[in-house]
This record gives sequence, C-alpha cells and structure tokens, in this order.
Amino acid sequence: MVHAFVMVKTGAGRSEEMVEATRELEAITEAHIVAGNYDIIAEVETDEVYEVLQAASSGIQGLDGIADTKTYISLD
Repeated sequence: MVHAFVMVKTGAGRSEEMVEATRELEAITEAHIVAGNYDIIAEVETDEVYEVLQAASSGIQGLDGIADTKTYISLD
C-alpha cells in the first residue's frame, strides 16, 4: 500500500468548496483545510505509486479551483 499526502493551494475563497470536491475523489482517504502555505492537505492511499500521481495530477489538479499541488509519498 502506498500512502501519500498532497498539499493543495486553491483559488481565493475556494477552500471549503475544494475540500468537499477533493474528499469525493476515489483515492482520497481524508482531506482537511489547514492554515499555512497551503489551503488543504489530502491523504491518499493506493496500491501503486503511479496511482498516487494519477490522484494528484488527474484528480485533484483536474478540479476547477485548484491552483497548485505538492505531493509527498510516505516512506514508512
């Protein structure tokens, strides 16, 4: 099992809308609005690394209102 975190920047004032849309994506196990450099942290669990990348690029980045993402794959 591959476990990862995706840090998400949204358009201004879109965090609540985008966290709900992010939570609906298949590989996302949790998503939370946070304070700091990013607006949302999404937790991803998949069977393969390429599925994490697909969830981040096609899934989250494909949502209208997402400005940027950074993906961190857990090593433990």
